[in-house]
Amino acid sequence: MKFRAIDLTLAAMFAALMAVGGNITAWIPALVFGQVPVTLQTFFCILAGLLLGSRLGAVSMIVYTLVGLAGAPVFAGFSGGPSIIFKPTFGFILSFILAAYVAGKILEMAKKPSLPVFFLASFAGLIVNYFVGTTFLYAALTNWAAVEGVTYLSTWKGMLLFLPKDVILTAVTAVISPRIYKAVAKNRRSTSNSNAA
Repeated sequence: MKFRAIDLTLAAMFAALMAVGGNITAWIPALVFGQVPVTLQTFFCILAGLLLGSRLGAVSMIVYTLVGLAGAPVFAGFSGGPSIIFKPTFGFILSFILAAYVAGKILEMAKKPSLPVFFLASFAGLIVNYFVGTTFLYAALTNWAAVEGVTYLSTWKGMLLFLPKDVILTAVTAVISPRIYKAVAKNRRSTSNSNAA
């Protein structure tokens, strides 16, 4: 699949939004409720898959990941660099790639995406995000982090703290996406036609 200039621009935009979403509490401290910071990475990740499609959505997440691994402070807490690979939460960064792809793929499989399809695609992306991220977290804690007493179940229980806000944000993503989806698709088609002319 050949990407056009508009595609690469959109991919770069979502990579930038991921950086902002991961550090939103630095600018808006009120978004920390108790010990739970409200990050928007899952929101933007799923939105990328829905609006850009499976391949381009995944590419935008790959760009975000590579920029961060190269040293740019784009990950949560303004962190970056190759050492992030060894952090227990790196699995969630990897999960963004697959989550965007899955969300976009489900939408592509529907000839005429309806609101229920957007909900299905959005929550499928969330499930992928949690499954990959939490499984990696468990593996990291029980292996190279060598934390004692950690079980797969207890790792999942620890994630329950973040689940309500992610469920709410995912539902918001599904609700707002259809109209934006049509606008983005129309813009990409018109740009393609202009280039062809």
